[in-house]
Amino acid sequence: MHIQVLNLSLNTGDRELRRLFSPFGIVTSAEVLRDKFNGRSKCNAMIDMPVDTEARQAILSLHKTTLDGKTISVSEHHTQPEW
Repeated sequence: MHIQVLNLSLNTGDRELRRLFSPFGIVTSAEVLRDKFNGRSKCNAMIDMPVDTEARQAILSLHKTTLDGKTISVSEHHTQPEW
């Protein structure tokens, strides 16, 4: 399942996100989205967890929690269909 994390601190990195989500199950990737021109964080991230039940538990447990002084929003990411 693809999970989006919004409202991250500029200081939050990939490793911190992997550590945050890994107690809930397998994390295949955890990546802070970065501006392609200057490399700065866009304060959003994508997490991939292959087991839906583990991903849903992570979403329920981490949504509206505080990370690096910011209240984060955690939800399932729905991709847009290609027409």
